[in-house]
Amino acid sequence: MKKLAISAAILLGCLSIPAIAEITPNKVNTTVSAQSEYTEISTDVVPAAVKTALQTAYPNAKLVKAYVNDKKEYKLDIAVGDQKATVYSDVNGNWLKI
Repeated sequence: MKKLAISAAILLGCLSIPAIAEITPNKVNTTVSAQSEYTEISTDVVPAAVKTALQTAYPNAKLVKAYVNDKKEYKLDIAVGDQKATVYSDVNGNWLKI
């Protein structure tokens, strides 16, 4: 009876290994070259196209902080109610996938 229980435990343990192996690659999905290159700017300096895209995508969002890098890509810290998020946009208001 002990052999049956041990065999079942080993079998179940072996079946869980492929499931873990499939999940792990999804964690390494960042393509940001260097987020530290963003410098903080005033929210008034953010281009109108970026502000319009923000209001279209997130109508109730408040722009808390804004950052820009050398490529004129904008990092926007926003708040919607009590939730906070960070979104990225190019100078034309197109959303970037970071």
